[in-house]
Amino acid sequence: MTFKELNIIEPILKALKTKEYSIPTPIQYESIPILLQGKDILGSAQTGTGKTAAFAIPILQNIHLEKQHQSSKRTIKTLVLAPTRELAIQIHDNFLEYGRFLDIRTTVIYGGVSQVKQVSNLKRGVDILVATPGRLLDLIQQGKLTLSNVSYLVLDEADRMLDMGFVRDVKKIVAMVKTERQTMFFSATLPNTIMSLANEMLTDPVRVMVTPEEEMVDKIRQSIYFVEKKKKIKLLVELLQSKDLKSVLVFSRTKHGANKIVQQLDEFGIGARAIHGNKSQSARQKALALFKTRKIRVLVATDIAARGIDVDELSHVVNFDLPEVPETYIHRIGRTGRAGLGGYAISFCSQDQADLLKDIQKHIQMNIPVIKDSVFSIELKNIPNNSNSKNAKRKNKPNNKSKQKHTYSHKKSKSKSGKPKNLSNKDSNNNSYKSKA
Repeated sequence: MTFKELNIIEPILKALKTKEYSIPTPIQYESIPILLQGKDILGSAQTGTGKTAAFAIPILQNIHLEKQHQSSKRTIKTLVLAPTRELAIQIHDNFLEYGRFLDIRTTVIYGGVSQVKQVSNLKRGVDILVATPGRLLDLIQQGKLTLSNVSYLVLDEADRMLDMGFVRDVKKIVAMVKTERQTMFFSATLPNTIMSLANEMLTDPVRVMVTPEEEMVDKIRQSIYFVEKKKKIKLLVELLQSKDLKSVLVFSRTKHGANKIVQQLDEFGIGARAIHGNKSQSARQKALALFKTRKIRVLVATDIAARGIDVDELSHVVNFDLPEVPETYIHRIGRTGRAGLGGYAISFCSQDQADLLKDIQKHIQMNIPVIKDSVFSIELKNIPNNSNSKNAKRKNKPNNKSKQKHTYSHKKSKSKSGKPKNLSNKDSNNNSYKSKA
């Protein structure tokens, strides 16, 4: 299946061709036809699967076709909410790329910088607005923009939005958008809090789930070192002596920890930068630019800040601190396996994080190979043996790299009484289609 077979209009196909995109990813293949029909969607997919194009392409096409029949001044027809500045900028850039041959104007607003240029762009007239919740509400309160004409509403990375405490802001914003709209809700994970919010926002949604976790886990070479907490930085320095670690994204649990890692690497003569919420927008963009252009090869990030990082051919991910949520491990290592590429994921585990490792290995249904060749390697207590039955089960599974697991389901969200009916994390047996394709 090609993008052309999805009935994408020629100007967008031309833009996709310049980016050498011809075959849609599973989330794009499933979502684009649904959104072109004007239906609401609840989409779930891991990072790096092409979610942005899945909603950006149909939005651009629908707005373009509407403009052919209407001649009116530019008003905000589309609102895309993103949790971080980096992700908002990335989404905005993608809209510009896919819509480069269309007469559609897109802009992005976010905090941490002066609002002057952003307000100026809004005054010129905008069709598509990408925004972080805080700056958006601020400008609305100042009377700089209105959401009364929004027909397409997108909530991207909804789980991170809630993690960052934006749920009240999101609800305020949604209340300002007209009820007759198409709503697109995308989240990497679907906990009960997310499902509750989706139930409030969506009307008769189609649920699309693309979960290539197993394929990703199989494709990325994972390893783990058992090391004392105080010796982690020395182990990282030891690993960075290898030229094979060409571009390394290091995950820290805290902002302070990220700064400390950068400072300690600098003391060893290794250039690195940190990217997290306490950094100014200019500092974050500069750090990312240095990393993308390979002027530095180490970028240290927190999980939230990393949601907006899109780096091609990232060679290694290092979990300096193990994540407290097992699903986050998948998101992290997926940074080095984007667009079907393989990569390396190295984790450090101290005794105080042994339980976190158990949860991660249970989630991915395999034990991560332990590397013991470092002078900083230690033995940990209560760690499962690498030869347990779950590893064997995974080894016996077919390893067809062209396959990904999809769930496509059309769920009614209204009862006969007309009141919203709760969406659940379980698919209805009558209204779901599951396949490996």
